[in-house]
Amino acid sequence: MRSNMQRITGAVLVLLVSHAALAADPDGVNPADWPQYHRTSNAWRYSPLDQINSGNVKRLKVAWIHQPGDITNGLQATPIVIDGVAYYTSPYNTVYALNAATGEQIWRYDPDIDPIIYQMILTGQSRGVTVGRGKVFVGTSDGKFIALDQKTGKEVWVKQIVQPKKCQCGFTSPPQLAGEILYGGTMGGDFATSTAIHAVHADTGAPAWTLDTIRHDPQSWPKEASKHGGGAAWLPGTYDERTDTIYIGTGNAAPDFDGLVRPGDNKYTATLLALEPETGKIRWYNQEIPHEIWDYDSTFELLRVQRNGQEYLVHPSKSGFVFVYNQQGGRPDHVWTMARNITVADGYDLEKGDFRGRVYNHKRGQEILLCPSPDGIRNWNHGAYNPDTGLWYNNTMEMCLRIKPVKIDPAALGLTQAYFGTEELEFMPPPGGASTHLEARDPVTGKLGWSVDYHGAPGLGSLLTTGGNLVFDIDTLGVMRAHDARTGKELWHFRLGSGSRGGIVSYAVKGKQYILATSGISGWVYGSVSSVFKKIKSTPGGGIIVAFTLEDE
Repeated sequence: MRSNMQRITGAVLVLLVSHAALAADPDGVNPADWPQYHRTSNAWRYSPLDQINSGNVKRLKVAWIHQPGDITNGLQATPIVIDGVAYYTSPYNTVYALNAATGEQIWRYDPDIDPIIYQMILTGQSRGVTVGRGKVFVGTSDGKFIALDQKTGKEVWVKQIVQPKKCQCGFTSPPQLAGEILYGGTMGGDFATSTAIHAVHADTGAPAWTLDTIRHDPQSWPKEASKHGGGAAWLPGTYDERTDTIYIGTGNAAPDFDGLVRPGDNKYTATLLALEPETGKIRWYNQEIPHEIWDYDSTFELLRVQRNGQEYLVHPSKSGFVFVYNQQGGRPDHVWTMARNITVADGYDLEKGDFRGRVYNHKRGQEILLCPSPDGIRNWNHGAYNPDTGLWYNNTMEMCLRIKPVKIDPAALGLTQAYFGTEELEFMPPPGGASTHLEARDPVTGKLGWSVDYHGAPGLGSLLTTGGNLVFDIDTLGVMRAHDARTGKELWHFRLGSGSRGGIVSYAVKGKQYILATSGISGWVYGSVSSVFKKIKSTPGGGIIVAFTLEDE
């Protein structure tokens, strides 16, 4: 009797939350689901569920564990959960569908991957799937878009989009849906290649459009340099159905640190793009860093928040600067800094649309200290915004990079060699020492709400915040924590055994709320971060996803 009452109460709680959350949820999605990469198109990574809350989170227990059996480069996926089924990818784009209440495997799909990927640096990395239109979509390391039947995992269509051997590129992030269009950008910005955003018709895989992220204009790019200019849009974009607009950011220009071979502003690198879904036409854009020479990508999520009836678009950059636009786009209204150590500029000049006091080209053969490092004040792992607190939560890390630029012949580079344009590359602490924090800020003004020192073990996974006044995070030692969303106080922790590069999500099945976390640290960025934050060097790799729920009273 008591068990039945608990299930009924849980179902009622979920129903009540669904009505309370609709005003804060522009997509009007079921509160029990996590249906998109960021859950909703505003990129909040916020679940309105509050059955698990700051008053009872200490009672969290493990509900189930799933092991994909491959730990190559760890797990980088954000799981998708719809109607009680969880979908995620393990290394090399293997896709799983699991019963989200028990962890039992429903189906598994192993793609036929070209062995060429084993010769590439970014091998095996996969940030998840997109689910919609009765299909599960995945982008593969060897340059394919694949559509699977959502119920069975059987192939619906497979399309080769790019040729890795020619472009040194493939897909590390899931392509996203914009109505009937499926779109995504490749990785490859650090290699001697020119990249693009690709779109197909989601139901058939038929080509829709391709947008080169390098503008082939001699005023912007010398002809030869444009062939190797980088600009990869390698993270998922977001689609705003209300305005029928795709927002997606692009990465660094290449060579990363030698701007002498590419005079000009180098569009559309380090740029926020607003695109028409049906055609790929650029509606507006803002190049946040013209002639970018520090490997400061602008690929990150676009957060949409409201203040006093005005909607703002908040766009972080690896540079440590955060760009705040009004919804009409164009130039940002203002820019604030998340980083505490910045050596590349004195600030940002809104009128010029460029860093203030910057060096326009590095001198070859001269040592330079870049702060923040090209790993960013925050790497690609995403923040989370809570509409109840008005705070945006981010992992930050203060570290620098020493380089000595040199001219590199792109024709002499092999498939696995990056086009950095430097003969030396050493990550190091800032002059005042390395530090890492979990921070809560107002996303529009940048005002600090609270900060928690992570004592040399930065978080490299994506955050989750919930209607239960909670923020969940996992550091590089593998400690998963729940913090009070208003104060930052630690309320609960659990040792997963390995750090995380993936996402934490929340969902409900039959009225019972779950927290689902990925664990498994590895990869290029982990190696560079561990050279500065040395206590994390002994962290083992791994690859598991773990679901938590409240223990019964």
